[in-house]
Amino acid sequence: MFVGIENIGDIAVFSCKGDIVRSEAACKLREAVTSQTSARVIVIDLTEVHAIEGDGLDMLSGLQRWAFDQNIQLKLFSPSASVRNRLEHNESMQFDIARFTEMIALLADAESHRLKAA
Repeated sequence: MFVGIENIGDIAVFSCKGDIVRSEAACKLREAVTSQTSARVIVIDLTEVHAIEGDGLDMLSGLQRWAFDQNIQLKLFSPSASVRNRLEHNESMQFDIARFTEMIALLADAESHRLKAA
């Protein structure tokens, strides 16, 4: 699995590509996300993730608890239909899946804060 990161102000956006079905993919994403302790919002873009299974769901649940403890908003964005189905039927935790308009507003706000600080 590929994980890319872009920091926009106090928002960290993670672009994932591949499947999150094995523990090594889940660990890679978890380590990348938990390194962003200064972010106000963390977005995990699931546009190019085609499958997520037990280890991946467990990792996302753990990240949600970690983010809450760090006072960071964790948002998932653009999951495919099969990934969305797995997320929505996960009994252990509900995930915040951001809509496109919410993402545009978040990124515009972060960019405006970044420009004011410059």
